[in-house]
Amino acid sequence: MHNFCQFVHIRYNLGMFRLMVITAHPDDEAGNFGGCLRLYRDRGAQTTVICLTPGQAATNRGTVKSDRELAELRRQEFLASCEILRVTEPIILDYPDGQLHRQELNRVVYDLTQRIRKFRPQVLLTFGVEGGVTGHPDHSMAGIFATLAFHWAGRSNRYADQLESGLAPHRVRKLYHGTSEFALPNRQPITFAPPTAIIDIGDHLEAKIAAFKAHKTQSPLFPLFEGNVRRVGRREMFQLAAAVDPGPMPSETDLFAGIG
Repeated sequence: MHNFCQFVHIRYNLGMFRLMVITAHPDDEAGNFGGCLRLYRDRGAQTTVICLTPGQAATNRGTVKSDRELAELRRQEFLASCEILRVTEPIILDYPDGQLHRQELNRVVYDLTQRIRKFRPQVLLTFGVEGGVTGHPDHSMAGIFATLAFHWAGRSNRYADQLESGLAPHRVRKLYHGTSEFALPNRQPITFAPPTAIIDIGDHLEAKIAAFKAHKTQSPLFPLFEGNVRRVGRREMFQLAAAVDPGPMPSETDLFAGIG
């Protein structure tokens, strides 16, 4: 383990710090970001997860007989997972699973920009364009949509109609893309960005695993998932993709570092 990845107990001023995570499918919140969601909530930050699809095209479907039934079940699993992670505001949208690359970019970015302006986070987490450890195209598109919304939410000449209803431009201070040291086996090649932030999630590793297992329809994935996260241990890794206060790329152990 890197020596700068030691766990430091930090408690934030409740209501002052806000963390947003933008994902593609139910279970992404736990598998990719669950440790940080629980860690920063326990430190007093407000958290939200925006999941773009209800996951109705999943390969693992439990005993359901239709996409509609699977979507409803996976919404319930998402809420159960977010309860374990103590997410302040879990949101699951209705874009089509497996088809994010076919959606009108402007429509999705408009939606996410509006939600950023409402929640006003200082930190936003999402996927890198490589698509995470699975390389899933929906993950790649979620990262592209979220990255555009990160930039456009702070500009008064983007979606100005939203400002007429009382919203204001909001500049998120820091954007992070999730990254990794390895991909899942038997996949096409995935090239990851080097990590600039390695977050020690401490004892929240077990909560992360429990949150993923709240997605019971995905039970065939449990052994692979648990084996991989225990291999990584108490670390979640990110690359700082953009920041309001630019400078030399730091090695961080806290996503809110430098935000006063």
